[in-house]
Amino acid sequence: QYPPGVFLRSNDPSGLRQQVAKLLNTWIQICNKSDGTSQKQNHAQYLSLLQQKGVLKGDENADRFFRITTELCVESSLTAVAGPGAALEESKDNNGKLVKRPLSYTAIDAFSKLVVLLVKYADVRSKTSLLSKVLEVVSGVLRKELENRRMRGLEATMDQRPYFRMFLDLQQDLTASYEAENLSDEHTLAMLQRFADVYHGVLQPVLIPGFAFAWLELVSHRSFMPKLLRSKTESGWHVLQSLLVDLFKFLEPFLRDIQLSPAVHLLYKGTLRVLLVLLHDFPEFLCSFHFSLCDVIPPTCIQLRNLILSAFPRTMRLPDPFTPNLKVDLLAEISQPPGIMSNYTRALEESGLRPAVDMYLQTGQNSMKFFADLNEHLLIPVAKAKETGTRYNTPLINSLVLYVGIKAIAQLNKKSTSASLQHSAPMGIFDHLASTLDAEGRYLFLNAIANQLRFPNNHTHYFSCVLLFLFAEARHEILQEQITRVLLERLIVHRPHPWGLLITFIELIKNRRYKFWEHSFTQCAPEIDKLFDSVARSCMNPAAAAASVADGTPAVSQIGVVNDSSLPKV
Repeated sequence: QYPPGVFLRSNDPSGLRQQVAKLLNTWIQICNKSDGTSQKQNHAQYLSLLQQKGVLKGDENADRFFRITTELCVESSLTAVAGPGAALEESKDNNGKLVKRPLSYTAIDAFSKLVVLLVKYADVRSKTSLLSKVLEVVSGVLRKELENRRMRGLEATMDQRPYFRMFLDLQQDLTASYEAENLSDEHTLAMLQRFADVYHGVLQPVLIPGFAFAWLELVSHRSFMPKLLRSKTESGWHVLQSLLVDLFKFLEPFLRDIQLSPAVHLLYKGTLRVLLVLLHDFPEFLCSFHFSLCDVIPPTCIQLRNLILSAFPRTMRLPDPFTPNLKVDLLAEISQPPGIMSNYTRALEESGLRPAVDMYLQTGQNSMKFFADLNEHLLIPVAKAKETGTRYNTPLINSLVLYVGIKAIAQLNKKSTSASLQHSAPMGIFDHLASTLDAEGRYLFLNAIANQLRFPNNHTHYFSCVLLFLFAEARHEILQEQITRVLLERLIVHRPHPWGLLITFIELIKNRRYKFWEHSFTQCAPEIDKLFDSVARSCMNPAAAAASVADGTPAVSQIGVVNDSSLPKV
């Protein structure tokens, strides 16, 4: 048995811990009794007391004061008797048994108010540096407790709730204080950036898995995520994007192997909820960063990827993909490029492949050497392949496909001729990859194309044409079967489905040029035949989909684009 707080205490000078404890208790009393008239006077007196004691004089003293105060607050929350109304939550004791333990947050709440007070009276230039110091100290205490527990094999028994409360208090209280002071958007964003730096560099789930649930709640909280997305500059969007990438990188090994323990499954459901909020309230964010987010989502997570790819700008009215004889190429939006804020060329540049790609696209020369080297560039070392579960550099494939597609669209706009699509250098790259990669590489390549089938824009139109062209000109039926698989597996999951995905599949099964229903893979087994029939009914006549249940056909009645009723329940 270890008493709470034993993993927190440090070797400090004699009497210093008692001195800080007295200062903390004095501050708690001030917080409990201060009213509107005496609050400012009490705060001024307390700040004078801190100055008199010299606890904030110099970086070393300030670090020590904040560290000991944090340790005392966490220990207090685990040992103090919680007041009326405190929730009795389940946690593990040192023997791993589940117990009901009330937590008292009085000291933590008071500590947050003290930090807000100190930041408030700091000059504008010092606010963010002071906050950074506090956040680094708090996260350092968390890591220290975790390490101390790990050495004794008690890492799983750590209670993340006191730290969660501390970060959440600071987030909320500082946001409210900045708003009350009418500080500019620039200062608010700088404050949120300090939190993001700690969440990304110190506390992200890959580094501290035991803090993952608290981390996700903090990142998605109304005092953080919406503030970043409503900032007047794009930097707030980039901050949130990097944090979501951190989350997906942590989940990726579990989702790739489909090994979801109850805890990971719960975290996955929480991730879906965050994406649903973004899809409903901030779809432009998902539109802008679809590439970098899909880059870290394994192919097995079809619904997760569909949620991201189904986003479209709130100012756009999506044409009904089920409209008979819909002329996609005549839509006004289909000639407009989408905004992409992701760095989609990074993997291409890091691999050293971009100069060769540019040379081939510009001149078309040395094609035999270029194609001979291209497939080798897409492979990764054997040791890394065992770790990642694939022989291929998936981010490089995604980067190559989008980069070549954007170059192709620029060329087509200059030539203004639809006939140049099939005879272009970019299509030569796509045709080469489709015909020479093995089944695994070709599946990743086709997925990279399907990731661009989104709302109406010229990327969606171009890559839809590419996929249909590859299907029509395929020299082997295995390619047509894989194209069908990539499209179909994205359609048979619950809504929403990307608009571009729907119009591509509808064109594939309706246009006689592709002879879709004549291929053997559509009729290889009775259950496959029924599945194709159900999807076809849903795509060509959604209202008739329910009728397929009567004759024993599997029901695929959830096909459709985004609306409030189509969002999945999690």
